Amino acid sequence: MASRSKPPPPPAGTQAPAAPTTIRALTDDLLREILLRLPSLPSLLRAALACRAFLAAVRFSPTFRRRFRALRPPPLLGFFSDPNGTQMASFTPVRRHSDPDIAAAVRGIDVFLTRVPCHDDVFPGWQIRECRGGRLLLLNWDSKQIASYNPFTRALDLLPFPPDDISKGHRGKFMPMSYFLIPADDEAPNRSSFSVVYTCHDKSRVRAAVFSSATGKWQILPWSDPAPEQPASGKYWLLSGNQVNGFLCWSHSWHAYQVLLDAATLQFSFIDLPEILKGQGHLYMTGDTKDGKLCIVASIGFTLFIWFRRANAEGVHKWVLESMIPLEGELLRATGGSRDEHEELKVLAILDGIVYMCTLETFKDATSPCWYLTFCLESRKLEKLFYGKTDGHFHPYIMAWPSALIAEAWRPGDGNHQQIQRHAFLEEDP
Repeated sequence: MASRSKPPPPPAGTQAPAAPTTIRALTDDLLREILLRLPSLPSLLRAALACRAFLAAVRFSPTFRRRFRALRPPPLLGFFSDPNGTQMASFTPVRRHSDPDIAAAVRGIDVFLTRVPCHDDVFPGWQIRECRGGRLLLLNWDSKQIASYNPFTRALDLLPFPPDDISKGHRGKFMPMSYFLIPADDEAPNRSSFSVVYTCHDKSRVRAAVFSSATGKWQILPWSDPAPEQPASGKYWLLSGNQVNGFLCWSHSWHAYQVLLDAATLQFSFIDLPEILKGQGHLYMTGDTKDGKLCIVASIGFTLFIWFRRANAEGVHKWVLESMIPLEGELLRATGGSRDEHEELKVLAILDGIVYMCTLETFKDATSPCWYLTFCLESRKLEKLFYGKTDGHFHPYIMAWPSALIAEAWRPGDGNHQQIQRHAFLEEDP
């Protein structure tokens, strides 16, 4: 009978079980590297609000926030439009089925602007003038009010119209122009602060008034120096303006130059335009690249012409035609339409290196929908947004960086803790 083998001797000492790994074992730097791999800003917000350690890793690191913005720019959530100020503004969401957190953020927007006061439910009278930093700038000509409203956080500020004194000293015809909203910087200590700029011109000069939310008052700036090359008969000598990386910008209706207002220094200046764009304001828009450089994009037919402003060998900044990009074949494959149906592309806006465009069906026939698309100046990628009608001016709504993720913008007991509660929409659907 075979003998049984002896069992091995017991270990000399009992080995203590390994300590369990917990979230506290992760350093802040390692946490940030993990969070940096999240797909979008709404995903980061959801994760940060799930754990104090995650929230602290984001809130106390401006460097991390800059890196995240560079890799994951704040997402486009949709588009606001208003027909003529007598009807309620409408909202068209951008659907991203692959990112449930962005979809949840879209559901959290107050698309009906329910906190904005209206004296007449049928004709509220509010017009959207601009959309910046997650806020809408609205005007009501009946009540003589201006509203700054964040439909994401429901923050509302009401302010009066600019004083009539802005017209004093005008030469020739006095012409009101544009309203602009200047939000606080993403890293500003007081994220709720903002400015509103109102502009006007006479026969050769431009003027602005600035409202500061910090003071609650309007400041009227001096008239600018006379602009060059003014025809005696032209009173509408500036086209509609737009905001470009800290500058307010207007092109001349007939001549090859632009008027700029530096929103930081509040100084006016004049720069040239490409000569080929003289008098062609309907073809192009001025905007900025992802890294904040000035650019112009024009659309002729289905081809994009892209200019960047660069210094030449003498150090003089000039517009340089960087590229001409034909999009007809790619566009027709993406939409399934025909050249005759679309006719051509129209550039609507350029924000952070993204060109917003549409085809022309609605512009030719108000009852017909058209395609809305984007083109990335960096990747040269064309993307479809939606097919439909906006019935008015087109305002991309881009999610702002939440104040809850910035330590300087949130302190216990200052009332801003409600910001976190406003993001309850990020909970899972039942």
